[in-house]
Parts: sequence; C-alpha cells; structure tokens
Amino acid sequence: MNNIAVIGSGYWGKNLVRNFDELGALHTICDKNIATLRSFQEKYPEKKFQTSYELVLKNPAIDAVVIATPAETHFELAKKGLLAGKHVFVEKPLALVVSEAETLCEIAFRRNLKLMVGHILLYHPAIVKLKEIISSGELGKINYIYSNRLNLGKFRTEENILWSFAPHDISAILYLLEEMPTQVVAQGGNYLNNDIADVTMSVLSFKSGVKGHIFVSWLHPNKEQKLVVVGDKKMVVFDDTLAEGKLQIHDKGVEWVNRQPVPRKNDAKIVPIESNEPLKAECAHFLECIESDRAPKTDGNNGIQVLKILNACQDSLEHHGTVIDMNGACRSESFFAHETAVIDTACKIGKGSKVWHFSHIMSGAEIGERCNIGQNVVISHGVKIGSNVKIQNNVSIYEGVVLEDDVFCGPSMVFTNVINPRSHISRKHKFKQTLVKKGATIGANATIVCGHTIGRYAFVGAGAVVTKDVPDHALVLGNPATIEGWMCECGHQLNFQGDMTACSECGKEYIKTEEGVRLFEDQGTLHAETSA
Repeated sequence: MNNIAVIGSGYWGKNLVRNFDELGALHTICDKNIATLRSFQEKYPEKKFQTSYELVLKNPAIDAVVIATPAETHFELAKKGLLAGKHVFVEKPLALVVSEAETLCEIAFRRNLKLMVGHILLYHPAIVKLKEIISSGELGKINYIYSNRLNLGKFRTEENILWSFAPHDISAILYLLEEMPTQVVAQGGNYLNNDIADVTMSVLSFKSGVKGHIFVSWLHPNKEQKLVVVGDKKMVVFDDTLAEGKLQIHDKGVEWVNRQPVPRKNDAKIVPIESNEPLKAECAHFLECIESDRAPKTDGNNGIQVLKILNACQDSLEHHGTVIDMNGACRSESFFAHETAVIDTACKIGKGSKVWHFSHIMSGAEIGERCNIGQNVVISHGVKIGSNVKIQNNVSIYEGVVLEDDVFCGPSMVFTNVINPRSHISRKHKFKQTLVKKGATIGANATIVCGHTIGRYAFVGAGAVVTKDVPDHALVLGNPATIEGWMCECGHQLNFQGDMTACSECGKEYIKTEEGVRLFEDQGTLHAETSA
C-alpha cells in the first residue's frame, strides 16, 4: 500500500483525509493552519502532521500527494510534487490555463508518474451506469444533455460559479458523449461581487449535433444536482439529491403521426445502481493506478479537455456571450485571436494567450504565455510583454515599453515614448524606455510618462500621472503621482505602525527601510512544524 499525504484539509480536503484513512493509505496531513492540524491530531493520533509542503516532498516515506488547496495554487503545487518524484492527485481544476496543465502532463509522462484530476462524477455509480445505457443504444440517437447544479452558497471570492461547479458537469458530458465540443457560449450574472459570476448558463455544441446545456448557480432557493439525457427513443434523469431512485429511464419521446410530432408518455423505471461512495471509489482508483501502473480514468489529458472548455466558457462570459470556436477542440492552439484582431507576421505570442476584438499586434512584438489582450489594444513593434499580463481595453503600448510578468494595465491607461513630440519632426531615435516590473498594477486612465520604471508590485491609482520612478510596492496617486502608501503582492494595502507589518489579507510580512518596502524573507517563525 502506498503512503499518501493530503495537502489542504479544509472544506473538501477533510473528506479526502477521511477516505484515504479508511483505505489505509493516509500517512500525512499537511496544512498551513496549525489550529486545523491540531483538530485532526485528536481524530487521527497515529498520523503525521506537517505545515511545510517542502518537507512533505522531501519525505521518502510518502509516495503520493493529494492536493485540495485553492485552484490558483494547483499548478505550482502539482509541479513541485511531480518534480519531487511523487504521484499527484489534484482536485479540479487541474490548473487555470491549458499550457500549465500540458506542462504537468509532460512532467508526469517523462517521470512515469501518475497524474489524476478529481472529476468525481466519473466515479459515481449512476454516471457509470448511464454510460452503459447510452452505449447500449437504448436511448437511441442522443439529441441533447442538460445539467443543473444549483444551491444557495457556499459563496466563494477566489473563483466564480463556472469554475466552482461546472467542471463536474463538463467532465460528465465529455465522458458520456466521448467527443469535444466545436463551439461554446456562456452568459451569466454577477450579483454578490462585481467581478465574480454567481450564475452562468453555458451551451456546448458538438459535431454530432448534440447540444449540452449547463446551468450553475449558488443563488438558488433549493439544492439541485440533476443531469438529463434526451434521446430520440428514451430519456434518462439522474437526480443526485434523491436518497433512492437516483437514476430513472423514461419511456418517453416523440412519434410522428400524419407528419406531425406527437408526444409518447409511457412509464418511467428506476435503474438499480450500487451504493458506493463516489469519492471513496475515486480515491481507491488512484491507489490502484499507482499499484498496477495504469493510467487513471481522469488523468491529466482528461483534465486538459475540461480546462479547454472552462477557459473557452470564461472567455465567452467575459465578452458578453461571444461564441468561442473550439477548432474541433482536439488540438491545442498555442494562442487565441478573435477574428477581428490583426496579428502581423514575425511577432511572438505565447501559449494560452488571448487577443480580443479589433486589437493589433505588430511585427517584432513579443507576448508571453497566458496573457489577456483586451479590445482595441495596439502593441507596437519591439514591445516585450511577459507572461500572465492583463491589458484592458483601449491601451496602446508603444516601442520602448517593457512589461514584466503579472503586470495589469487598466482600461484606457496611457504610455508615452517621447518627451517632446511634434507631428512634423521624427524623434524615433529618441524613444525613452519605460519598464514596468513584475506584478505592478496601473489603474484606469493613468498616464506613464516615458523614461521611468514602475517597481515590483507597485500600484498606480486610476488617473494618476507618473513623472518619476515608482519604488517597489509603492501606492502612487494624483497628478503628479506621489507615494501615498504601500501595497502587498496580493493587492491589499499595507498598514505600517513601525518598520514591520503583516498584510491583513494574506499574512505576508514586510519591512520598511531607507530604500523602500520589501518582503521580509526570514519568516521561519510563521511556519512552525508539528508532528503527531
């Protein structure tokens, strides 16, 4: 039996802890919250406990890690696990962008390690049985599938409802149909937070003619987890909220009489299914795949397929229901460009990047991976942009501007590249360089006068006019922009009472010196280790 370490033991992680313990494979529980670990020590006194993921990976007694942390941490934690020689089970989603998921798959393949994603519905006995029913032809030709996953709460601030609920239904639909959609479209509404969708409706269109409708919401009066498959002979309803009769076949359909459709409404029958707990079956499958050296049902490639659809739905959602062409979705495009975008030859655009309506990328421009280039953006010749950069609508980035990784440029902000422009005098040889360092944010309608550097994780407020260098972590406001405070890497304002402070949002510690503010790197006291 292999030894498992569960990383993250909160809302969902505690269920993984319980199941791997019951399967006799749980070795270590790892969580940064010491109070949480102490509560588990009482229930699992014979297990090991750890606050340091790095020390878990260095432990030769641990064969595999199970990651149940926030979605934005999945890629880095899974990558570290694989590089440390551990098999990895990641809760959905596998990563946030396709290129990251592909990297994980490549590492797992090269090192002959198991990489599995927590698409739990594929281990539900009702879904397994439904797959058998569809394959037998009893339902006839499948016309459409719709799924509702609705509830009141649990509200999240780190991910929207699409990323929280829809992966379950997307994975199930792909499993049942055995094909990828050719197009997706998604719309939704933000009611609790301006930038987080609480309700979404996604439509997947398949080459076979099948339509898949996915309705998810955490603003619904009743809990509903229902999947309906409509064939031209019969129909099936899977209702996971029922204690009994979760899977039913309805002998209903349409008959043509005198060239007119007439509904056929015969009785329904309950399909008997096993009473296995899906999560336990999923955990057991992971252990079996390690023992037998076979690929998991929900391996990294399965995770990539679901992630492609999630990314496409998110793109459609952000652009008010734009239809996203998946290009057959069986091949991985290195980047996406809207049909109205102009992409000149001899420019470089990294994997997972997106270029939207009416934007122009000129020759010689270099754009990294996972960037999002909004509408009506111009990126000139020679401009260099790092990875994971977000450039909002109506921004022009001129020659001489360099953006490092994780930079955010707000709507209609302005870069200049000449101090004294005249339309009748060419001053291309006098372009001044502007450098925006890693993680910096530039607010809407701000202006950056050329020849200056914006420091790491600095924050330029909306409408500010920057006329001199901005230090790391500085918050600058006004015209001309002056330092009005200091910002954490996470984007939360720091409150210094002396020379040291900790971010009230993420807990990172900072020190103020004559040179400015920097992250306090000696944080060993914050990561105390505990063992059973």
